[in-house]
Amino acid sequence: MKHWVRVLIILFACLFPAFVECRVRHYKFNIPACVLARIEVYLVVGCLVFHCTRSFEVPAETRSRASLCGCEGFIPYSVKANISHLKDRSNGVVRILGMKFVVVMKNASRLCSTKPIVTVNGQFPGPTIYAREFDTVLVKVVNHVNYNVSIHWHGIKQFRTGWADGPAYITQCPIQPGQNYIYNFTISGQRGTLLWHAHILWLRATVHGALVILPKLGVPYPFPKPYKEEIIVLGEWWKSDVEAVIDEAQKSGFAPNVSDAHTINGYTGFVPNCPSQGEFTLNVESTKTYMLRIINAGLNEQFFFVIARHNLTIVEVDACYVKPFKTDTILIAPGQTTTALLTADHFSGSYAMSVSTFMDTPITVDATTATATLRYPRTAANSQTIFTTIPPINATPIANKYRDSLKSLNSGKYPAKVPLTVDHSLVFTVGLGFSLCPTCKATNGIRLVGTVNNVTFVMPTTSLLQAHYFKENGVFTDDFPGHPPHVFNYTGPGPRNLQATSGTRVYRLPFNATVQVVLQDTGIILPEDHPIHLHGFNVFGVGRGMGNFNQDKDPKRFNLVDPVERNTIGVPSGGWVAIRFRADNPGVWFMHCHLEVHTTWGLKMAFLVDNGKCPNECVLPPPKDLPRC
Repeated sequence: MKHWVRVLIILFACLFPAFVECRVRHYKFNIPACVLARIEVYLVVGCLVFHCTRSFEVPAETRSRASLCGCEGFIPYSVKANISHLKDRSNGVVRILGMKFVVVMKNASRLCSTKPIVTVNGQFPGPTIYAREFDTVLVKVVNHVNYNVSIHWHGIKQFRTGWADGPAYITQCPIQPGQNYIYNFTISGQRGTLLWHAHILWLRATVHGALVILPKLGVPYPFPKPYKEEIIVLGEWWKSDVEAVIDEAQKSGFAPNVSDAHTINGYTGFVPNCPSQGEFTLNVESTKTYMLRIINAGLNEQFFFVIARHNLTIVEVDACYVKPFKTDTILIAPGQTTTALLTADHFSGSYAMSVSTFMDTPITVDATTATATLRYPRTAANSQTIFTTIPPINATPIANKYRDSLKSLNSGKYPAKVPLTVDHSLVFTVGLGFSLCPTCKATNGIRLVGTVNNVTFVMPTTSLLQAHYFKENGVFTDDFPGHPPHVFNYTGPGPRNLQATSGTRVYRLPFNATVQVVLQDTGIILPEDHPIHLHGFNVFGVGRGMGNFNQDKDPKRFNLVDPVERNTIGVPSGGWVAIRFRADNPGVWFMHCHLEVHTTWGLKMAFLVDNGKCPNECVLPPPKDLPRC
């Protein structure tokens, strides 16, 4: 339909007496509900939010239809949005944000070499999604590459909408080449910085981007409003094809090659012996305060982030407000986000932003440092960039100091709803083990595997959520062990004959149960830090310690008042972390190490949360366009 025809339809619709009031930015149209159910509302403001305030009770079948525009140019497409389940939780306003993600190959040059990479809309990093609390988000993903694709909206709780969560073979079958799928979810009770990324193979090396949730209109931040906001996406770069790297490692039984460089907003910054191929620059004005939304989209590296001669005030992690505190160094693991306030308290000069690896285990890592520049306007063209000393790779005291400083805001408006009683008390060992591999000649017939309670997870060939919803047999079992099957000195060398078992096993939870999980690192191969991500929930980190968890002593030191709340939490090398959450979201929810190499090796499991007794406590039916395996 031509653009002018759409405009005429909208203008004609204003003559009808029964209408739905729609606002598009500063423009106001009166559109009848019956017309809204049939036409495409045409917006060409690049993935713009539009919202409708109902002036009368619109039938559910009318509200369940919405139309979206493409993100680029004049490419509208129609979408049937299943929003009839929504409640008016935001002043009677139902807002719908529409975007189109086209997955395509694009050549990219870094480190003096060029290679094709998988991208969304040809961008690296991918496009940023801006939404508000209580928005409904619909993203049409069109797959134009030769890989299967799925997209995960990392940190979105996906209440009852697990079909939109994204991990391949857990909540959906992947989008096959030439196919498409519309992710449809509502942001409920969340605001802050999150990310989206591919959740199949190692595609998230280049398929990732920021997901920013702004507070509801009229709701301020619980800290001084910044002058400007900036997104900083940290990542890793391989000269080789990333999928070839992990494929070769899987065949050989060896660990995959580490990345060749780190990136800041897609650029490595200065690299010795290689002319600059671009660098991110943040231009600031003296005395102004900037909000930095920092995201670790890397695959396998935890990062220290520092800005020379500048302090940062941390105000939020993983889209959860924290008690503000100042620091000169941020620790951020893959999948984690940090929102920090930066005051430009110098008059002029160029100052280096540096991103370097944290690893307190003697294993091979990417030891390069990515750089970007923070620049003041009165800086002379020939002035030298001021650098700072980056933390040592194994700077555990700096990492622990940062972790210890994170506390939930726990205010009247943003309380920390920590479960004070526990229905299910679980202990999960997490770490690396070994299993027999007759074809792995280079490693003497064994291969490294990741395990949770000595179980290495086997990915199914159909979606676990589909199998659960349609009651399919033979896809998974619900006998995942709630405690380690073998008790030993977990942080010691471990039994030599402890071989990992394998299976597609889930742990079943009743709806609304309160859960405590102690995540205990093991040293069977080597102790190592594990950033553990739980889909579908936030967790409270109520305790952390070194050595083996002591059930009698350690719970007495738990913080049940203002523990940090987040979706990805670090298990310290040679130690443990205790988390709590309420299982109030029905469905199948993945939990895994967010170091992609460990996930590939099987350090993952899933919780199955049963439906509750009420209709609004049950998983919604799957969308009609759910991909098939």
